[in-house]
Amino acid sequence: MKISKQARRDAKALFRAAQINGVLDEDRVRAAVNELVARKPRGYLSIMTQMERLVRLDIVRRNARIESVVPLDGALEGSLKAALTRRYGPGLQFSFGVNPSLIGGMRVQVGSDVYDGSVRARLDALEDNFSST
Repeated sequence: MKISKQARRDAKALFRAAQINGVLDEDRVRAAVNELVARKPRGYLSIMTQMERLVRLDIVRRNARIESVVPLDGALEGSLKAALTRRYGPGLQFSFGVNPSLIGGMRVQVGSDVYDGSVRARLDALEDNFSST
């Protein structure tokens, strides 16, 4: 389904109106969608489709996954949270996990950005370097 430029603009305006200090507010999104459904302007289904896409992308962009070989202590978790919040802004949802296959180091993924400082990634890069020559 092709979405018109006007529907994209309207969805973007709704999306911006649903944010508080750059962070998406669930109650505002719900209220905006309810208002849209109640009014049913021309092309409202396209607007809702685009709005859903924007919300989905924002949720993915605001998820931070940190993996390490061993569980991280509270101080290191706190400093990672502070650094990532400075870099990506407020509203990040953090999840910490243990992944023994990394061998050493850690892997951080925020949205589509991946910072892989693990030994496994370095070994894979070295293997790729040897196999290409």
